Amino acid sequence: MELLLFPVDKLQLALICLARVAAILGSMPVFGSGQVPARAKVILALFMTFLIFPGVEPLLPSYSFEPLPLMLLIANEALLGIMMGFIARLIFTAVEFGGTIVGYQMGFAAANVYDPQNQRQVSLISQFQNVFAILVFLALDVHHLFIEAMVDSYRQLPPGLLDFSSEAVPFIMELTGHMFVLAIRFSAPILAVLLLSGLVLGILARVFPQLNVFLLSFPINIGMAFIIIGLTMNMVVAMLNREFFALPETFAQLLYYLKN
Repeated sequence: MELLLFPVDKLQLALICLARVAAILGSMPVFGSGQVPARAKVILALFMTFLIFPGVEPLLPSYSFEPLPLMLLIANEALLGIMMGFIARLIFTAVEFGGTIVGYQMGFAAANVYDPQNQRQVSLISQFQNVFAILVFLALDVHHLFIEAMVDSYRQLPPGLLDFSSEAVPFIMELTGHMFVLAIRFSAPILAVLLLSGLVLGILARVFPQLNVFLLSFPINIGMAFIIIGLTMNMVVAMLNREFFALPETFAQLLYYLKN
């Protein structure tokens, strides 16, 4: 039986390939955000599947599926793609969380802006660092790593071999915990300077009781924080570069745990 001169078994394999590719594209940073129109995501997913499918077809199951097993396999493939995108998003979550901490310490607790990528309110400094991380993501061509990961994932974990009984779930929990550590690393220099600033202002308040330290602290903390943010830009780029280019190894570990 053929449908539009395209064998049904190949159509099933193409749907299985599309499920993983679409899930990765829909959950990865930047391209999976709410700013990207749904129609563009669908077209991009179909185009990437069209490019990848001929190369990974030998790695896909060669037998025909009944409707229920096919839907379960497509759901498994989509879940795997979402997990890979989630791991990459943890880096942006760490940047955003670090910016939230810094914003509160600077006195921007009530200064929120709308984040179109995540479609929610975030702090001002958090949005600034998030946009900066997106620019680094695109400048370093990290999205190319996801294209490589799509193809490599079929070699490391062919469809139908997904298994959660191993170390996959603890590994994802470990990565989530690492996100908080990474957030502190991003914000540590600024927090250290603001802590020192608070200590100095506290001493001044004891030495000069008539000094209005509360009003004085706002411009000092904001000014010093922006100076340190500017001075530590290169450090943040280096940290993001290290985390982004560690993603292929992280994906490989995840796929290994899901297979064994």
